[in-house]
Amino acid sequence: MANTPGAKKAVRKIARRTEVNTARRSRVRTFLRKFEEAVASGDAGVAKDAFVKAQSELMRAVTKGVVHKNTGSRKVSRLAAQLKKMSAA
Repeated sequence: MANTPGAKKAVRKIARRTEVNTARRSRVRTFLRKFEEAVASGDAGVAKDAFVKAQSELMRAVTKGVVHKNTGSRKVSRLAAQLKKMSAA
């Protein structure tokens, strides 16, 4: 267990950051799920709106350090490909 005051403070900081990051990650997953549901419904307008929101949320997670930059870009790219495929069909 942590002995020094600095180590005890670090434990508290990590706990706070973990809680915030978990909430952010959950928020990203929610927006991704909403996009998936919009694509499944087949409505291009709703899917486009959901895509914009999901992309925004993913990139916010990247800037906050919750998701790696390349991971965020890869996910956005795959969402865009799904949207393009859906609107072409």
